[in-house]
Amino acid sequence: MSQNQTKSPIYTKIEKNEQYMRDHIGLDTSFDLDFRELVILKRKIQLYYVNGLCDGSVIQQIMRQLVQINDDETNTKKLPEIVENRIIYQQVERTKSLDEAVDQMLSGLLIIFVDGIDYAFIVDVRHYPGRSPEEPDTEHVVRGSRDGYTENVIENTALTRRRIRDARLRHEMLKVGERSKTDVCLCYIDDIADRHLINLIKDKLAQIEVDGIAMTDKTVEEFMTSPKWKPYPLVRYTERPDVAAAHLMEGHVVLIVDTSPSVIILPTTFFHHVQHAEEYRETPLVGTIMRLSRFFAIMLSIFLLPLWLLFVMDPSLLPAELSFIGPKEEGTVPVAIQIILADLGIEFLRMAAIHTPTPLATSMGLIAAVLIGEIAIDVGLFGPEIILYVSVSAIGIYVTPSYELGVANKIARIVLILATALFGSIGFAIGVTLYVLYLVQLKSLQTPYLWPFIPFNAAGMKEIIFRIPMPYSNKRPSIVHPKNDYRQPKP
Repeated sequence: MSQNQTKSPIYTKIEKNEQYMRDHIGLDTSFDLDFRELVILKRKIQLYYVNGLCDGSVIQQIMRQLVQINDDETNTKKLPEIVENRIIYQQVERTKSLDEAVDQMLSGLLIIFVDGIDYAFIVDVRHYPGRSPEEPDTEHVVRGSRDGYTENVIENTALTRRRIRDARLRHEMLKVGERSKTDVCLCYIDDIADRHLINLIKDKLAQIEVDGIAMTDKTVEEFMTSPKWKPYPLVRYTERPDVAAAHLMEGHVVLIVDTSPSVIILPTTFFHHVQHAEEYRETPLVGTIMRLSRFFAIMLSIFLLPLWLLFVMDPSLLPAELSFIGPKEEGTVPVAIQIILADLGIEFLRMAAIHTPTPLATSMGLIAAVLIGEIAIDVGLFGPEIILYVSVSAIGIYVTPSYELGVANKIARIVLILATALFGSIGFAIGVTLYVLYLVQLKSLQTPYLWPFIPFNAAGMKEIIFRIPMPYSNKRPSIVHPKNDYRQPKP
């Protein structure tokens, strides 16, 4: 509801409240909106709830206790107090606003009106349909916890608090969307997170003006970050509670959006997107090797194809030891077009795999890898080296832990290929320079995107390159420390 709208008060006459509910929420039209009227000590009591979002057994027990008042009590003047005491549930609140009562009801709570009083009881009997916590498909680990966030915001906050039993852990519930009124939970540790950062995020959430956020966290992200037409992700998504808990203890803020199994971590840098929980489940040495291998694969996914194309266009740039690189025969299709077509083919296969039923996905992959690739080489559309280097670049994309970062790197690679194909070595050099400058100027909630590389921070860079043993790294990264002025919002 907009702030400029006045809230309707609850009437003392229960018939007026009933008429309001019929007019505003379609009580007689929507089959999932349930209504029950009881007569307690010669006064009417009405219960309103959404049957698909409530625990029916609890509602039955509450009605049983209310009806029993007729046998145990006689004082009608104290009926509101008696009713409140007979509601056998742990969360019972009062409200004097019909609008708030409707909002709470549509969130899955039970609303109780008592004839003759100007407030209603709100009882939290929510029981959302959903699935049990299970390991996310995109963040598998060999060893580690197998639970993951679900679409239930209450369960998600519990999964986080189970890992951080700190009295200073805060879960602030906000509502976003004029019509959807979706619950968004702001999660942080009070004495660790930067207060300016928390206030900045709250302000951005309060400024969201939209009917609803059907796409949940992705819609929230688009309101939180700028520029809007950016390929690179300025927030990090995770479905693992242990990853979110680790970031909270570093001073980050986590946004949990109801109906979404992934949470948003703020702020984030380029290097946050290339970290993976598996590195911290192995020994420091093995974790470091895995991290460096991942960095190398990501660099290959961006620069391998443009660099190879440059060498093909100008073989004089190659040292004698690498003279074997490049196609032995000039095909009928220019090499640059071959690269772009093969890259698009990989993207088509990726999208097809998403929409292919799981039992058929393996068969489709074999057909694509064996038949299409071999036939394309035999007919002369692609050269063998094209298939090799495009495949290596595609593997580098899939090695990237963040799906959003992998897609952004693919866009950067295509731009570099086009610049190299059109302008040669000058185009490659200018393209790489502009690419780095673009990343340098990006900021995630006033946090430099390439920190700690630019601006350079030796301690932070050491943590990025090496998987430091935990006893030696028991300090929070300075990026989330309140003393960093560059992160502070301007007054």
